[in-house]
Amino acid sequence: MPTISMFYGIIIYMFFFDDKKHHRPHIHAHYGEQYAVIAIEDGEILSGELPGKKMKLVQAWIEIHKEDLMADWKLATEGQQLFRIDPLR
Repeated sequence: MPTISMFYGIIIYMFFFDDKKHHRPHIHAHYGEQYAVIAIEDGEILSGELPGKKMKLVQAWIEIHKEDLMADWKLATEGQQLFRIDPLR
């Protein structure tokens, strides 16, 4: 589970070969003990939850980095090394 970014206490990562369960490009986000899976295409929460303000930060970050995230998604589904993506500032 490579970490691709970290900001404001949120850790963002992708799993390799993770295209079976949710059937959509997505990221995994952890904040403290909370966890969510979020679609890259539209920011939809596929499972889990984060505090409201933290979720909004993650969704804004996804919107800013959508192209980079889709490139990493392709690499992840092929089991290749992922690129780090700039954090939200």
